[in-house]
Amino acid sequence: MSKSRIAAIDVGNDSIKGLFGKADYELTMPNVIARDTEDRPVIGIEELDDKNPLEGVHIRVHSPALKENNAIYRVGDLATKSGNATELDMGSSKSEEDQTLVMLFASLALDAAREENAELFNRKDNVIDANYTLGTGLPLREVKEGKDVGYRSSLLGSVHQVEFLVTPKYQGLKVNIKFDHVKVYPEGFAAYINLVMDNDLNITNRDLVDKRILIQDIGGLTTDIAVIVNRKIDDDKAQGFNIGVSESLEQIREEIRSKHGVELDSRRDVVDIITKKNDRNHIMVKGSRTSVHDITDRILLDIAKKQYRHLRNVWQKNSQTEICYFVGGGSMVLKEYLKTINNNLDGYNIGFFEDEKESIWMMANAYYKLISAFNRENNKEQAKSDKGTEKQPVKNK
Repeated sequence: MSKSRIAAIDVGNDSIKGLFGKADYELTMPNVIARDTEDRPVIGIEELDDKNPLEGVHIRVHSPALKENNAIYRVGDLATKSGNATELDMGSSKSEEDQTLVMLFASLALDAAREENAELFNRKDNVIDANYTLGTGLPLREVKEGKDVGYRSSLLGSVHQVEFLVTPKYQGLKVNIKFDHVKVYPEGFAAYINLVMDNDLNITNRDLVDKRILIQDIGGLTTDIAVIVNRKIDDDKAQGFNIGVSESLEQIREEIRSKHGVELDSRRDVVDIITKKNDRNHIMVKGSRTSVHDITDRILLDIAKKQYRHLRNVWQKNSQTEICYFVGGGSMVLKEYLKTINNNLDGYNIGFFEDEKESIWMMANAYYKLISAFNRENNKEQAKSDKGTEKQPVKNK
């Protein structure tokens, strides 16, 4: 029987982030897919096995949870180079999109197929049977609507298969994915856990534990504002909004194409331009370094103002709030604009994470802490149960 491996996966609107096992492997790739054919052309196919699998994820996915079953996709970096690439759109529900599941299954299959896990899972010929204990999350709005229940049930109780087609190193492998346990956490609460607790859920930030705080998680398509009171989310006051940074990134991408004739592969490329350490807000046009400040500043300032209005409205309804933390990939994009607006207007006590990776990986880290704690408790209960059912010696009458 295969052992169950821990997986903590944040299917973000911009990219997917995953932590596996004892956090011995982390994976990230753009949340982009593109429908494809079985035999995609490859230049230099003899070198296929020398490349990084993440550069050429080409898969067929079979799952009863999918609306379009047995479809073939390019995933991640490979998909960004496709003319028919798709990213999650405004108004979509993460829990109801095939793309969310395709990205989830692909990341698990990429972990299961690694040589380092050869002894962990049962493998016969080119078929790997992989069991996982999964921690993941959904936007607060979807959890409040009860969509986490259907999402979880679609994962449990079925076998989901990923077949690697023309993928470096893994071509011809099939991975059967089965979930022993699935936990779906509201994203805002997960951020709070990551703020105050370590991997063993021991409190590390006592200054925050009993404070009334807001956590504004700005994603690609949604924004969640969690209201934390007495170490719990106040369900009635917590709010989710169908507004993120993806539409603004798409607008920047289109204006750069229109004004400068430069085609960017995905929203990820736009984020890199906005957040890179050197030459921020600059691109190369015909070999010349060119500023796009005029485009990025105008569009990002507009979305930052909308985000600030949400903060103001929620804070006014929770007047005893002591601090609001901005988290998520969107907060990194808008950080300087939000700080400027706040300094010029209300001057709320707001906080950001200066470490970009810490902010972007916050959800995945939180899911890892929560699912690891669940797994430890579950193993303890199982050990007690096994001990209690051991056959007792029969007494002589």
